[in-house]
Amino acid sequence: MNNKVRELRARYGYSQETLAKAVGVTRQTVAAIEKGNYIPSLLLGLKICEVFQLKMEDVFWLEEDKR
Repeated sequence: MNNKVRELRARYGYSQETLAKAVGVTRQTVAAIEKGNYIPSLLLGLKICEVFQLKMEDVFWLEEDKR
């Protein structure tokens, strides 16, 4: 799964800590999501989208199959 969390956070001027507090997780969780090491739950994904006032598909998407 790919995401634009890092890009959006920079655009809105949020630190990882600020975003983490806004959605109720740790800064480490935000860092892991940004790196693609952690796939957020649906609820967490929706909370992140709510912070940026965007639709889920504008923030998260499945990586296309390159076979």
